[in-house]
Amino acid sequence: MNEALERLNSLSREDAEAELLKCCGSTLWARRMATARPFQDHDALIASADSIWWALEKEDWLEAFSRHPKIGEKESAAAQAARARQWSEQEQAGTTSAGDETRRSLVAANEEYAQRFGHIYIVCATGKTADEMLTILQGRLGNDPEKEIRIAAEEQRKITHLRLQKLLAN
Repeated sequence: MNEALERLNSLSREDAEAELLKCCGSTLWARRMATARPFQDHDALIASADSIWWALEKEDWLEAFSRHPKIGEKESAAAQAARARQWSEQEQAGTTSAGDETRRSLVAANEEYAQRFGHIYIVCATGKTADEMLTILQGRLGNDPEKEIRIAAEEQRKITHLRLQKLLAN
């Protein structure tokens, strides 16, 4: 077991919740993860993260989504920790070099998406260009709301995995 996982296991429940909220913005997910400790290893951590995530209600997923800035923006609608904000910026690095037309298209498509589905567009942006994220967004606009919430939840799950790895790397 690495030192970071040992540290996470040894934190108070409140401190563990605060650390885990940096990885996923669902309060209930973070609370259940903190309660599920100690984790024997990385695989146990990830297995618990997934099991708890998929057992949550739609409202919990929406809370997690609300902690992300829209693709191409810096600030989320809900407050997020400084580290989570920094991770979001790193994850969305592909948007920093986007041209003006792509940026305008992202803003418009983000708005259309929010009006259609009632939540922000979530995509695991790491390694994707702004144009790739825009193409994915435009493709997902044709989904029915039930299918789309599941896709968004899966994207959040991927983001959570990446952030748990970052948490354990620090």
